[in-house]
Amino acid sequence: MADPKILETFPNPAPQRDYLIEHTHHEFTSMCPITGHPDFAAITVRYVADRMCVELKSLKLYFHAYRNQGIFFEAATNKICDDLGAALAPRSLAIIADWKGRGGITSRITCEWRPAKARRR
Repeated sequence: MADPKILETFPNPAPQRDYLIEHTHHEFTSMCPITGHPDFAAITVRYVADRMCVELKSLKLYFHAYRNQGIFFEAATNKICDDLGAALAPRSLAIIADWKGRGGITSRITCEWRPAKARRR
């Protein structure tokens, strides 16, 4: 499983302002845990930083750590959301995973992260 310790951060250069940061990785790869076949996705990270921003090389290395992992679409998208939420503690965060077609079906998984005090049960 991808180790969230790979993710590096740096101070937000404008913490007084809400501004949207969006990064898309078009070559995300993992493996189907049932068939062992590769799964491909474009992963978009969309967030409003609070104190920290994610460093892009570390984000790329974090995504590449999934390449040989058997994991379902839903689990991968939720883990990415949880790991980035924990690393950044952003004002808002959404992960959008556009999974390529398999068997004629494409999938889009969207997860949102909220600080623990704002989460619903």
